[in-house]
Amino acid sequence: NADNGPDAANARRLGAEGIGLCRTEHMFLREDRLPVVRRMILARTDEEEAAALQELRRVQHLDFLDLLEEMDGLPVTVRLLDPPLHEFLPKVEELDLKEALGTISDEERRLRQAALDWSEQNPMLGIRGVRLAVMKPGLYAMQVRALLDAVRDRVAAGGKPIVEVMIPLTVSDDELALARSWVVAAAEELDITSTLLIGTMIETPRAALVADRMARVADFFSFGTNDLTQMTFGFSRDDVEAKMMPEYVGQGLLPGDPFDSIDVDGVGELVRQAVQRGRSVKRRLKIGVCGEHGGDPRSIAFFVDAGVDYVSCSPFRVPIARLAAAHAVIGVGGDTR
Repeated sequence: NADNGPDAANARRLGAEGIGLCRTEHMFLREDRLPVVRRMILARTDEEEAAALQELRRVQHLDFLDLLEEMDGLPVTVRLLDPPLHEFLPKVEELDLKEALGTISDEERRLRQAALDWSEQNPMLGIRGVRLAVMKPGLYAMQVRALLDAVRDRVAAGGKPIVEVMIPLTVSDDELALARSWVVAAAEELDITSTLLIGTMIETPRAALVADRMARVADFFSFGTNDLTQMTFGFSRDDVEAKMMPEYVGQGLLPGDPFDSIDVDGVGELVRQAVQRGRSVKRRLKIGVCGEHGGDPRSIAFFVDAGVDYVSCSPFRVPIARLAAAHAVIGVGGDTR
């Protein structure tokens, strides 16, 4: 999992064979990018929004160029924007304090109203991922154009970029087909379609259960096991892990923290079913894991047995993941050379 050139270079030094998850929102959160994102959110006209998106395209292009240069010849999976828009806005409480002190500016008042408009009771289950893109389709089109701008530059420089576009949080084949059409349209506009793979994150129980339908319009799957675990258990990780989890594990209500090692009986069963159903439609469907379980040896052993092709984890866990994968392959009777 890498979002910038230095992380990608470090991962490759440690033995990574590609990037399984580039979280593009991390690029938006940089100090010089955040004001542009906010301009896009606050845009009052289509022209204002288009201008902000064009500026984001320019800076994202540079970020993607760094990634593709570091990972030349290896696959780079780019997840399009996943979090809800309120994460890019100031906290309402901070702006309320400024208003009370009489120091709030006109722009900050607009930001406060936008934060209120985009606030959600349960953001993890709200308007994020592909759902946000349905409301703002220009956002994903911009990101794809920025990525393909970088692909074209790398090819011109003699590089061998291999890119995969991943749509987050899809729950139906119709939804994925719509998002795929945006990516294809952007690729055709730039005349770069030959090597582009378009897939989805499987991170909801529904997506896992209808994986055969999803596979009809996906070139690959990648399990987002962090969210899949949260949604399968009904746990909010931020709330339960520190407070409740020690009690549950200590009293034997759970064999261990399911966010550390995959819950084989529940979450793992969804993974198995999704692999089987997806490959019943496309026998060679590429399937990976990009949640934190991708760096856990016990989880990796399960993923090998379930038929997953690869795991993606943080750069520093790559050596552990490689060793665990080798042990798992030997353990299930694979090639031991």
